Amino acid sequence: MKILIIGKGGREHALAWKLSQNPRIEQIYIAEGNAGCELLAKVKNIPLNQIDELLDFAKQHQINLTIVGSEELLVQGIVDKFQACDLKIFGPNQHAAQLEGSKVFAKDFMNKYGINTAKHQSFSDYAAALKYLEQINYPIVIKASGLAAGKGVVIAQNRDEAEVALADMLLEQVFGASGCEVVIEEFLVGVEASILAFTDCNVILPLISAKDHKKIGEGETGLNTGGMGVIAPNPYVTDLVQQQFMQEILAPTLAGIQAEQMDFAGVIFFGVMITQNGIYLLEYNMRLGDPETQAVLPLLESDLLTLFEASIEKRLEKVELSWHSGATCCVVLASGGYPEEYVNNLPIHGIKEFNQTDCQLFTAGIALQEQQFVTAGGRVLNIVAKGNTPLEARNKAYAAIQDIQFKGCYCRKDIGKVN
Repeated sequence: MKILIIGKGGREHALAWKLSQNPRIEQIYIAEGNAGCELLAKVKNIPLNQIDELLDFAKQHQINLTIVGSEELLVQGIVDKFQACDLKIFGPNQHAAQLEGSKVFAKDFMNKYGINTAKHQSFSDYAAALKYLEQINYPIVIKASGLAAGKGVVIAQNRDEAEVALADMLLEQVFGASGCEVVIEEFLVGVEASILAFTDCNVILPLISAKDHKKIGEGETGLNTGGMGVIAPNPYVTDLVQQQFMQEILAPTLAGIQAEQMDFAGVIFFGVMITQNGIYLLEYNMRLGDPETQAVLPLLESDLLTLFEASIEKRLEKVELSWHSGATCCVVLASGGYPEEYVNNLPIHGIKEFNQTDCQLFTAGIALQEQQFVTAGGRVLNIVAKGNTPLEARNKAYAAIQDIQFKGCYCRKDIGKVN
């Protein structure tokens, strides 16, 4: 069996690592992948990133299943084009991908189907947005409606900060077309949780919860990033919280998907906020999260390929997932200066030699130059450790970091630290 994974980060490396454990799979291609992915025996990177060329590759190489990690390609309709050619592909079609591709669309969907979310208003006109600032309390959250690599969110503590954020998005277009429409919403106080779930549009099957650490600075300070680390399961997702999630968010989401006649096999990533007043849905992502995937997959005892196939064949209701006991902690090693300017092509030492018990190394922003791994992105690689307890997993992850060195290496020291 031949698999094509589309994407180039730590998420795609983790997917290839888990899938390569299935003896039915003979070859895994990753487009575009990163240099570390090819350390896996069954994996080959291919330098393709356009839908038409990926489609041609899948046809020519008789790919049995394509898995899409790239949100941009999902929004562009890659699933629709593969399905039109009778190729098996895992991910939402273009219509369903709007739940991630447009926060305005997603908020309208939540309102329509009674899903608890923060109070909000949408704007494309700068003057109208400024006028709205006169009638709200601070802090507030301002979000670019479109895709912005996890960075199009600003928490404004006062009106001055809100005006700057709106000017950046609506006038200066710092996020391009993604910020031509914005959502202004109330700031919720609580703890965030990430819940990844597989769906065939008949059922939604959640995986274990995770807790992402989004900001660049310790204590959740500084700029937003694509994610600086994760622990799984999320210690704040109690049985009661899980029950509330299933009843108040997951069930109406499924009802909405069916009412809107969405028909796909894919992942719904629920970003939720746990507050004293209940659980709120912050956003949908329509693919596996990064770095949540890196923390969740090492705990999955069930075969991952079986899960993908059950989704595509619409028999998810018969799947019962098995999980390893314990917890994982994923720490992201980033280039100094990320998420702003940083230097690439710095030598990385320790990747090939990495061999820590209960630890996995998933590479992201790296390249290979003259047999030397070098940095090639903001988030360079992930160290994921498994332990019997969250504290044990955390200690193992930070101990393993010492085996990897590159100039300017930065990581948060508080991943998995629970107050």
